[in-house]
Amino acid sequence: MGRIVAGYDLMPESTEVDLEKVIAALPGVVPEGVKVIETKIAPVAFGLMKVTAGFDIDDSNESIGSKLEEALHNLEGIENVECVSSTVY
Repeated sequence: MGRIVAGYDLMPESTEVDLEKVIAALPGVVPEGVKVIETKIAPVAFGLMKVTAGFDIDDSNESIGSKLEEALHNLEGIENVECVSSTVY
């Protein structure tokens, strides 16, 4: 059983999306075996902001990555999800 630390960018549908609510919802939507370890709101361009989130993932379940990305895509107000980094430890 290994562990992965992965970073994701969560892009909102518009500048009107409350990103604090998105961050607050994260612990409730991630699948079992995934822990939210870091979140931040960061600028993108022209007033658009994004959520950057770090996750500690138990990779003993082969489908955990797909489940995590599906959960992130289903967050209200989120249009695009991108894994920007991952490290096995």
